[in-house]
This record gives sequence, structure tokens and C-alpha cells, in this order.
Amino acid sequence: MPLNSILVNGAKGRMGRAILEAAAAAGVRVAAALDRDDPLPADLAGADVAIDFSQPAATAGLAALAAAAGKPLVIGTTGHSPEERDAVLAAIAPIPVVWAGNYSVGVTLLNHLARIAAETLDPAFQIELVEMHHRHKKDAPSGTAEKLLSVLREARRLPRSSVRNGRAGITGERENDEIGVHALRGGDVVGDHTVIFAGEGERLELTHRASSRAIFANGALRAAQWLTTAPAGLHGMEDVLGLR
Repeated sequence: MPLNSILVNGAKGRMGRAILEAAAAAGVRVAAALDRDDPLPADLAGADVAIDFSQPAATAGLAALAAAAGKPLVIGTTGHSPEERDAVLAAIAPIPVVWAGNYSVGVTLLNHLARIAAETLDPAFQIELVEMHHRHKKDAPSGTAEKLLSVLREARRLPRSSVRNGRAGITGERENDEIGVHALRGGDVVGDHTVIFAGEGERLELTHRASSRAIFANGALRAAQWLTTAPAGLHGMEDVLGLR
């Protein structure tokens, strides 16, 4: 089923503007371009799919309207509190949803490869994650980094308490059963992520660098297209690319 029209929530933000440009290039009609103070149309303006790159507090409201209208939803907003995330998950049960912290095809493959490396390499290959974004980004670690941490912890069977957000002072020797994460901010960096597997005598590094937000916008549109024939439930970009 072709993707004919979309509703974009957060249309004035960096990602919102990129999606509007990508939609115009792809010939996809924008049924509604909404931002913070705009009311949400009850019928989602007749759009085939709603796309949310807004604020964490706004996602649940759009999710409820999408569910009521029976329309698929793409969520790219990050930084939700546990309560906000629970509210979104409760609302989206009846509809197909892709929820990802990063819509880049390359980052999706980075997650896939990081899982393989974490499962294959001995635990003595200690894991560090470094991410960098522009100075305006409000949440840390990034949504992409959080997803990578989830993948790595699952692969190594480690609890959330294994994550070390930076280091300072006399920390003692590093243990194998922890994952270090470091968030750098500055300039106009679109998004860099590196997973380091540091062993004795060798080191493996998996890196993705984004130089344009167009890659995320094109990925979000690809997810929206995939949702037009997807079953109800929560999906990720791994599903969109057929990696699981």
C-alpha cells in the first residue's frame, strides 16, 4: 500500500523540518504540519500515518488520537520519563507503531552488529560507548545511545545498574561486567556513536557518523511506508529492515 499522506507533529523542529523536506522530495503529501501550540485534529487530518518528533509530554496525546483514528504512528521523540513512556505504550496497543531513537539505516545496522560483537566476544572485551551531539540537544545519553545500551546489556545479560555514566575520582579498576557511556555535546554535530570493545592486545570499534538529518527523515518515511501494511503492535527499525 503506497504512503500518500502524513501528519507531522513537531514540524518546526530540526527533524520536523527535515521530514517535511523529505516528504516533498518523495511526493508524499503533508496533511498537517503541527507544532507545540497547534491543536491536534481528531481525525489526524486524514493522514495515512502520523509522525511524532515533538516533545516527550506531547507523544501520549498524539498516540491516543492515532489509536482512536486507527492510524499507524512513527515515534522519533526521545527523552520520555518512565511515566510518559508507560502512557504512550498504553495508548498504542491497537495500532501498528514504529518507535525508535534513531531512524538511520546505518544506525540500525550498528545496533545489529553491536549485538553480534557483544555476543561473540569474550566478556574480557570491555564495552565503552561514546556519543556526541550538537550543543542544543537536551537529553543525555541520546536515544540512540540508550538503544545501543539496551542491545549491549541484553547481549551480555547485564542489569541496568551495570551502566556507568562517565567516571570521576578514584574509581578503582574497571570490571568486565560494566558498560561505560560518555555523552559529548558541542557545535553542530548531527550525531556520532561509537561502541568500543577493548580487549587485551586488540580493540574493536564500531562507529556511525551522521552528517545530515536527511538520513533520519528518509528513514522515518521508510518506517511510515512499512507501517501501512504492518500488524498492530510495537515495532523497531530492525523490523522495518527485516533484521529480525
